[in-house]
This record gives sequence, structure tokens and C-alpha cells, in this order.
Amino acid sequence: MNILVVRTDKLGDFITALPAIYVLKKHNPHNRIIACVAPLNKELALACGFIDEVIVDDEKSGVWELTKKLKKANADVSITLFSNTRVAFAQFAAGISKRIAPATKIAQIFYTHRVRQRRSEVAMAEFEYNLELTKTLFPDIDLGYTKPLVVFGDAKDVYMEFCKEYKVTKEVVAFHVGFGGSSDANWNLDEYGILIREVLKQGRYQLVLTFGPDEVSLCKEMQEKLKGEDILFYISKSGIVHFAKLISSFKLFVSTSTGTYHLASLVGCATMTFFADTLFASSKRWKGVGDENLQQHFMIPQLPHRGDKSFLSAKNQRDAVFADVLKKLSQIKALKEE
Repeated sequence: MNILVVRTDKLGDFITALPAIYVLKKHNPHNRIIACVAPLNKELALACGFIDEVIVDDEKSGVWELTKKLKKANADVSITLFSNTRVAFAQFAAGISKRIAPATKIAQIFYTHRVRQRRSEVAMAEFEYNLELTKTLFPDIDLGYTKPLVVFGDAKDVYMEFCKEYKVTKEVVAFHVGFGGSSDANWNLDEYGILIREVLKQGRYQLVLTFGPDEVSLCKEMQEKLKGEDILFYISKSGIVHFAKLISSFKLFVSTSTGTYHLASLVGCATMTFFADTLFASSKRWKGVGDENLQQHFMIPQLPHRGDKSFLSAKNQRDAVFADVLKKLSQIKALKEE
């Protein structure tokens, strides 16, 4: 059976689709799995051994161009994990006979099987909702998957090359201080400086600050704030797969809830992650696809306007969370044992 799986949004969103894609392949290895993804996720999709073909949906091209691509794939069925009118119509126009998707938005009129999930209630995590959709196609499907889900055979070589190039001799604790354009909460850079120095004073880890290729100015700002400290500032310029291989060997990856966090969890790195204190942006919805024992989640209360009567209470809550994070970072050695 040729199965098209559609998830055309951001990096973290695509990673939440990978367990569903994996179990579809595991259910019957003869199934041909075709993933329709956004351009930024093409490289990672191609690196997943349980994906047989990748279709890139460049939204700059017209809907008929996407329709041609989908029709050429000759899919027997499609499962759309996150829909919009464009991808829904393209599947309809491509003549895919069985089209499964959540029953949401006007786009649902183009699907043959509309599944009511009510994701806004956050009864489970995003990747778990995605897994549940596969039951519409195969009611007896086993939703279990290996963790870490993605393992690269040459990951250790990439890490060793990194250590050699940058003279790294200790276990790496990484901080990714940027928002990445998708997170709803984060510490400010001065607060990150306090957290980073808490790890530095232990003297047992190599501190690495990671940045995307478009975060050069942020990198320079952090270099100025942390001048004189024994820190490696690393701008990832070799692609998402190379970065995934590298961080899979890190001791800990500290960041807000964004794509790089999901990538770290995907490849088995322990994570410490900061979420907005709202249900829709919470760890309940956006926990990683990796081993939950390797995940540390913290909810950051949002501060109202300083003149608001609830400001002091919210600030006290925020300060308490920060103190808890600081305490956990002083006990990194035990993180993987909890």
C-alpha cells in the first residue's frame, strides 16, 4: 500500500509526525511511506530510514503544482496530520481515494474520513494525536516505537570530529537561547547568563551555546555578555541532519520549546525545556518524542503589565521556577538517573 503522510509546517511539528510515520512502516514493511513536508524538513525526512519517498511542498508554487506531485506519487491513502485548505484540495484533486485528517477547519470538506480529535483540549501530546490518527487506517496497529526514534550510524564520528576541531575534552552541556520563531516563553538573555554560569562553576562540563545560521547577531550578543568565560559559541551551518548527529552525543540540551528541542529529544539527548504556562503551549501538548525520563520540563509564568495587580504574584511564581531550574542545573549529573 502506498501511504501519503502530510505534515507541512515547522521542524518541531514535523518531528511530532515521525512516530506515526514509523508505526505505519512497522505495521507492514511492504507499505510504501511517502512524506509530504515543508522545504526546511526535506533533509531530515530523507535521512529517516522508514520514509521511502519525500515530496516537498513549496508553498510559493501553485496548488496545481502540488497536485501534480501528489498524483505522481500514486498514493492509495493519505493521512494529513495538520491540514490547511491548500493541501486538502490538492489531495482531493490528485484523486487519492481515501483521505484521512482531523475534523477541523473548512479544509475537512475535502477529506473522506474526518476524525474528531479536539486537539485544543490537549488530552494528549501532539505526537500522540498523530499516532491515534493511524488507527483510522489500521485499527489493530501497534503504536509503540523505538527510542531514540532516529539513530545515525556516523553520529559518534561527527561528535569526535567536533571535539577534535574545538578541543573539547569534557561532556557537553548545550544551551540554545533563541526562540526559533515558534516558542511562547523563554528566559531573557541575562537570566540565561545566570543559568550558564551555574553550570560553568561546576567545572566538569564543556559549555556550548548553539545558534542557527540566521542567529549570528544573537551569537555576538551572547559572546559580549559572557566575555572571558570558557564557552564555545557554535553556529550550525552544515544542515539539520549534521546538527542532529552532533547533539545526539551531548550530555544535556537546554532551550525553550522550539524545533531544536524536539530534534534533541528525537535523537536521544537529555533535554531541559521551558514552556509557556498555558495549556496549548504546555509540555502536556509539546513533550518530546523521546524517552520521558530524559526530559525536564518547566513552565514559565507569563508576566502581566507591571501596573497590573497580578504582576507581583506572577513574578514570584516566575522567580520560583527560575530558582528550581538553577537547582536542577547544579545537579546535572543526576538528570539521566531521575
